[in-house]
Amino acid sequence: MPRNIPIGNGEMLVAFDDLYRIRDLYWPHVGQPNHTCGHLQRFGVWADGAFSWVDSAGWVRELRYKRDTLVTEVRLRHERLGLELICHDAVDYYSPVFFRKVTVCDLLGRARDVRLFFHADLSVAESPVGDTVAYDPGTGGLVHYKDECYFLFNGLHPAGWGIGTWATGQKRIGDAEGTWRDAEDGLLSRNAIAQGSVDSTVGLHLNVPAGGTEHCFYWIASGKSYDAIRELDDKVRLKTPQRMLDRTEAYWRLWSQKEAVANDPLPDHLSDLHRRSALIVRTQIDHGGAIIAANDHDITHFAGDTYSYMWPRDGALVSYALTLAGHSELSRNFFNFCERVRHADGYFLHKYNPTGTLASSWHPWLTEKGRWLPIQQDETALVTWALRKHFLAFRDVEFIKTLYNPLVVETANWMLSYRDHAGLPLPSWDLWEERRGVHLFTVCATIGALQAASNFAADMGAMDRAAEFGEGAERMRGAMIRHLWDPERRLFARTAHPQEDGSYRLDFTLDASAYALFAFGALEATDARVTSHMRAIRERLWVRTEVGGIARYERDTYHQVERHALHEIPGNPWVICTLWYAQWLIARASNEAELREALEYLEWARWRASPSGVLAEQYDPHSGAQISVSPLTWSHATLMTVVTQYRLKHAALTGSPEQRQVDLTEEPARHRLR
Repeated sequence: MPRNIPIGNGEMLVAFDDLYRIRDLYWPHVGQPNHTCGHLQRFGVWADGAFSWVDSAGWVRELRYKRDTLVTEVRLRHERLGLELICHDAVDYYSPVFFRKVTVCDLLGRARDVRLFFHADLSVAESPVGDTVAYDPGTGGLVHYKDECYFLFNGLHPAGWGIGTWATGQKRIGDAEGTWRDAEDGLLSRNAIAQGSVDSTVGLHLNVPAGGTEHCFYWIASGKSYDAIRELDDKVRLKTPQRMLDRTEAYWRLWSQKEAVANDPLPDHLSDLHRRSALIVRTQIDHGGAIIAANDHDITHFAGDTYSYMWPRDGALVSYALTLAGHSELSRNFFNFCERVRHADGYFLHKYNPTGTLASSWHPWLTEKGRWLPIQQDETALVTWALRKHFLAFRDVEFIKTLYNPLVVETANWMLSYRDHAGLPLPSWDLWEERRGVHLFTVCATIGALQAASNFAADMGAMDRAAEFGEGAERMRGAMIRHLWDPERRLFARTAHPQEDGSYRLDFTLDASAYALFAFGALEATDARVTSHMRAIRERLWVRTEVGGIARYERDTYHQVERHALHEIPGNPWVICTLWYAQWLIARASNEAELREALEYLEWARWRASPSGVLAEQYDPHSGAQISVSPLTWSHATLMTVVTQYRLKHAALTGSPEQRQVDLTEEPARHRLR
């Protein structure tokens, strides 16, 4: 189920599904570990003898954020209970404390006896084995703990500090469903401790006046020891939960409006979605620098693994979006992370945990043809390319000084060494992680990286290196045109498979990732070959249903919905693929009318967003329902990139001086093959 309102601060991430249930709780890293393992954390209401969990039938739910913040604004209305709940959730911007403020409104015109129940189904450090939960008289709350992971569940209600009542017990052991069942009669057992596979429920009591409101606060504090969570609880009591919510709201509003846009050519709803996307992207970035692809534990039911990893490719493209948006500190942290995890020989492996350790992989070191590097070469190339974009934006020479050798010189030297007789990259895995070969996307990314390395070297006065890297890019560009372009089809091959005689067997499956032809500077967006190929993408990969959008490639089977009418539905529509076409329209636009053609695709992305603004990876071509992980960091970053490029192009076409950003998309190459 989609995670429709994620909130976090780079250390703690809390994600809700669209029934307003907490499903994921990550700490102390974004993406690792998930202390809920995706299990439901229930929220229930007892009023005058009647009970309902908020995921039950009868509730009308509206899940949104307060504008330009990472504070939720959730409205829950139940006509039979005669109640409306207004909930504000946030993770404190500075400390690992999750807050929920619940305001209960009477709809019946009489005084109400209301009890709120908050259920916690933790598997501390991703395992229920050896967990303990106990009532803590020192704080008046419940503590779940194991090893160096402690979680305090506490509250503030009209009767005072601390939880009003509680239950601890076992879950999923024999017939034990969990303590949440204990809440349904409005009373809890107050068992003081439980051990093993355990859960807990706490209750807060409110007396709501007729036609009026009453509120309470609930929070979860995390730390590596009891003393740490006790200190955080003291901090909450000193500052008060309301003040900590207020300061968090103010912080994120300031953060989201860091780069003000004067005379914005885009409609307000697209500008709002851009800011919302930046905030959602921020929730997926660990304080150690790792940009995580997605944090939606439900994908484990499909793949047996998560997206809670740092792929260098995704991270590089997200860092580019952050660079365009002016968030230099986040892109710096990402490149520092990359420097720490990079292989000593100059390349990146498949993906990494947020801690910097090597993550799971399905790329083998050995194939039927012998030993191969288990890499996607575009991941290495795009880090160097994105680092150049960062430098062009911020000119932070002192920062680049320490990264120049490991992320520019050594990676460029490796890319030059990892070429075949024609000057193309040796086979590696494609960006979709499905096939080995010499891929158009990889070739274009490598051209962009070598050109970036050449320009870096020239800046540093290393003219011999600048020439070597630049010549490598130029030779690869020429080889791409000679070997991958078919003038009869008027298309580039998606993949070239080297043959024993030195030739290539070409795969002309149409793939949306061919946007790389212009995106990384391999060719101009206005090049006739690029135009022909991009037009073919729009014609053959557009999903011909009411949902629309562009599929990844022809006959895409990943989460495939339609298996028959492939001429109408080549695959599920993806946000990134649809917006890549908008990027091309923006890049080639020579007047405002041509530029406005891109708005159709930005509007398509807005239609697909949930009411909270969350974008998934892909969508059902018939119903438009979210498929796979949600939110996908790459989807939001691509929207950010397209919005900023639209603004920059509009400023260039109109001569508007309002845009602060430097146009980073068309850095002049020192050599250009025509």
